[in-house]
Amino acid sequence: MTVTHLLNIADLGVGQINEILALSAQSVESLNAPLQGQGVALLFEKPSNRTRHSMEIAVVQLGGHPVYTMGEEVGLDVRESVEDVTKILCGYHAIVAARVFKHSFVERMAKVSTKPVINMLSDYSHPLQAFADALTMTQHVGALGDLTVAWVGDYNNVARSLTEIVLISGGRMQLGCPLGYNASPLEIERLKALGGSIEQFDNAQEAVAKAHVVHTDTWISMGQEEESSKRRKIFANFCVTEDLMSAASKGAKFMHCMPAHRDEEVSAGVFDGAASLAIEQGHNRLHSARGVMAYLKGAKQ
Repeated sequence: MTVTHLLNIADLGVGQINEILALSAQSVESLNAPLQGQGVALLFEKPSNRTRHSMEIAVVQLGGHPVYTMGEEVGLDVRESVEDVTKILCGYHAIVAARVFKHSFVERMAKVSTKPVINMLSDYSHPLQAFADALTMTQHVGALGDLTVAWVGDYNNVARSLTEIVLISGGRMQLGCPLGYNASPLEIERLKALGGSIEQFDNAQEAVAKAHVVHTDTWISMGQEEESSKRRKIFANFCVTEDLMSAASKGAKFMHCMPAHRDEEVSAGVFDGAASLAIEQGHNRLHSARGVMAYLKGAKQ
């Protein structure tokens, strides 16, 4: 039996992406509770506000029962191997979802799982965030294939998944990252093969030129606290300010996956301003999570 997982956006085709986005936009009632009477394992090595709340409520809306488990309760590869944990959870649940430090953990889960595995975040990618981003852009800006999307800051897991979903959908991606924190030449070649078009710059101004949407993320992610001073100096010219937004297309929107640090990676005026879609983007974590799980359970739009 072939089991469909969601580990990376790049594993999907444009048809699958569009199907999930369509399901994400549907009403709860129209999805007919595909998780009725079933459990969903939510394993969190890394804590999260949006991911926990969105996934738990989405499971309930689909008729299922979410079971939240902290990483230390399981001890992946400490108390038990990733494989043993996964095999046991498959006996209880319809879906196994994990938010992990190492991407290899979700890959190992998928290899032995008899149920769909969802990557709720790893050090390599964040596909659930990418679907929330894509849903928000299609609702408020336009079809992804028609957009020029800018990323300003660290080329991290969030940037990778966002770039993949834009390119597979036929859009244009413009990365603005400091040297040493940018996508490698090999990574750029991999991304180019996905479709659309992509260009990378080492300054924010060039990256946002003609962009319909400007994205950023915190400069200091969980686990990088010891690099705080160093990163603040390196990223000092990559703050998304009102002046930077004025260099984008007229009426450009701002997006941020949150948590946000005002007047660090984004000015308070931009984050809280009329161009910001960050709160709607956060709310769409719920709707896109529901769409992903409905799709993995075979729901049709």
